[in-house]
Amino acid sequence: MSQITEHVGIRSTVTGDLKAVSARLSAENAEQVVAITVDHASGETLAALGEALEAAARFMTETMLNPQQATVEQLVSLLLPKVPIRPGALKEAQMLAMAKKAILESGDWLSARDIATLAGLTSENPSSRPSRWKREGRIFAIRHNGNDYFPIYALSKDSGFRPLPAVAEVLKVFAGQKDDWGLAYWFASVNSFLAGNRPQDLLITDSDRVVAAAADEVAGIVHG
Repeated sequence: MSQITEHVGIRSTVTGDLKAVSARLSAENAEQVVAITVDHASGETLAALGEALEAAARFMTETMLNPQQATVEQLVSLLLPKVPIRPGALKEAQMLAMAKKAILESGDWLSARDIATLAGLTSENPSSRPSRWKREGRIFAIRHNGNDYFPIYALSKDSGFRPLPAVAEVLKVFAGQKDDWGLAYWFASVNSFLAGNRPQDLLITDSDRVVAAAADEVAGIVHG
């Protein structure tokens, strides 16, 4: 498409039957016309179509006349929030970012490939095994930058870095209550039911109490 360099002034859109449109165009004394013919459309439909075409034509003309400005305006539109940010939302976002940062920097998370290496998986696609464990509800993973990361504390070193049975039990308890990041926060937070210990630290030594702590939290959520 060749770039338009002259000024193009869109005066108006005219809709209606052929006779009415011809009369309007004669009265407008327009030098040039872009016409679209349609079959069997109601007056409301024609009016809506005319408004949409006029808006599209103005946008296309402005874009072709000043593509750089149009690009800048589109970028600004993408950067602006869709609605005004309510009071406290920025603080909530900062707190959430800090919580996720703490989880990611804890050193407790491994990629599927890391786990495959630790577990000595030698199949054609060994990194697919942790993903299968996740689908089976034996482990969970947090999603970051398009990749899944699995908690190392959910794996048993003595069993060849396979998922601990207690993890599957906890996931069943929290099903529909917590997403993967919520699970990560819960496992990493001190828990009064566990005498101030973190659930992730007791998965091996006191797994029954960890499952009970999960049930106690869900009971609290259900009963308010």
